[in-house]
Amino acid sequence: MKPVFKNLIAIIVGWIIGSFINTALIELGHVIFPVEGLDTQNMDSLAAIFPTLSAQYYIFPFLGHALGTLVGALIAGVIAFHKMRSALIVGIIFFIGGIVVNYLITGPVWFIAVDLIFAYIPMAWIGGKIAMVFKKN
Repeated sequence: MKPVFKNLIAIIVGWIIGSFINTALIELGHVIFPVEGLDTQNMDSLAAIFPTLSAQYYIFPFLGHALGTLVGALIAGVIAFHKMRSALIVGIIFFIGGIVVNYLITGPVWFIAVDLIFAYIPMAWIGGKIAMVFKKN
């Protein structure tokens, strides 16, 4: 398989699996730390309540973003011909998604900063480094 197609498939697979992990962890957070009367499927409901929540409610969104990116980047890196580049592209995709979500569902400034600084590109880089252990193409 040509490297460009292998890299593209790796990025798509990493993005899909990372997104699944992200969503699963965020949903788990809603089970562990339920918010009375919150409709998690309604963006307006989420946007209205997020700025009023305490720090514990932000643990699982951060974990979802960070671990979803890490696993997605790792998977992309393991599959891809260009391991680190593919892992970082997955991180950039998640980073762009993080910017959009933090714009749509505004939380506290401290969470937005921590989320955007630590959950995406650093996790993608770590996933890429781990993937580089798997040198086989």
